[in-house]
Amino acid sequence: MNTDNDVNPIGLIKGLGLNRRQFLAATTGMAAAAATASTVSLAGPAGAAGSPNGLLIPAPRRGIILYTVRDAISRDPSTSPYASGFKAVLEELSRIGYRQIEFAGFNQNVNAPGGNVNSVAGAQLLRTWLDDNGLEAEGNHGSVPSVVTDTTLAAFDAACEVANILGMGHIGTGSDPTNSAYVADWAAAAERWDLLGARAATHGLKLYTHNHDIAYSFLLDSGPLDAQGRPTRSSGIRRLEYFLANTDPKNVFLEMDIYWAHVAKYKHTAYTAADGSTVTSIFDPAAVVAAQTKRFPLFHAKDGKSNPGTANGYDMVPFGTGDIDYATFLRRVGSKGSHNPMWEQDTAPGGTANPGQSLALAKISYDNMAALRG
Repeated sequence: MNTDNDVNPIGLIKGLGLNRRQFLAATTGMAAAAATASTVSLAGPAGAAGSPNGLLIPAPRRGIILYTVRDAISRDPSTSPYASGFKAVLEELSRIGYRQIEFAGFNQNVNAPGGNVNSVAGAQLLRTWLDDNGLEAEGNHGSVPSVVTDTTLAAFDAACEVANILGMGHIGTGSDPTNSAYVADWAAAAERWDLLGARAATHGLKLYTHNHDIAYSFLLDSGPLDAQGRPTRSSGIRRLEYFLANTDPKNVFLEMDIYWAHVAKYKHTAYTAADGSTVTSIFDPAAVVAAQTKRFPLFHAKDGKSNPGTANGYDMVPFGTGDIDYATFLRRVGSKGSHNPMWEQDTAPGGTANPGQSLALAKISYDNMAALRG
């Protein structure tokens, strides 16, 4: 048993609520952060957090998920004049003005500085680059166990340790808790996520899931049963609404992808009730957040241009160039300035025809985030 007066038998640093690894990870970045503070302002090029009234996304909270610039992360720097690999891309995003980063895994081109950084040592190197550029990691679209076993829990704990090294406050996934439409599967997912959320909390992290439009479609939870004994109709509750209602708000959180939530508003407009009638029900993304705003610490600030001729009703476009009313949305959700909007555009990479496109769009989107006022 450890008899150090500053550490209790389960390894928590007294007065801080941190385990030893969390404490060491935090202190590792302090010196670099202090040095960076003298040269990199949280204001970035677009102005300080204390900008004029009406600023909806303060400078320190303007973020990006690296999936948007995945082409640049995976690019071979020895064959391209463009920013390539984590180190160069983080430098470029910082220069643009971004201050928050959400990872989408930890793979890069093997010829980029650092090589394979998908490891504890790699996370330590990534943390150095984040600190050097005044960037803060907020989360990661990693893997959340779909089955809880000793092996999957060990892997989850290891992912939490990496998150702590990187200084994240959140750990999550880009997938919905389940792809099923049936209430029994969502009940099982809620039970599993409660367990994992409580476990993430012991690492000082908030566990979050990210939605696509289907997760805001209607849950099959009533009506006649099919041949497998499953319900065929709905009470009108949407899948993620059920999930929120049946998980612990202290341990399970959501990152609303605002684009996909608006696609759900366009697509999922009616359900078949238990009596067989069709009931119209229009989804209101901002109202879902406003009802329990602290359960949505992260957003994907993904914009869409209205296109009724497509299945989704929108085309993905750079932030601020679409038809999603972000000013109204952010005013309605409450806790002004406390959410962390990560710009995402799945279609940003330009391929061989335009290899600089994703970082060029990152600049456009940042400028529009900075200009957004209520």
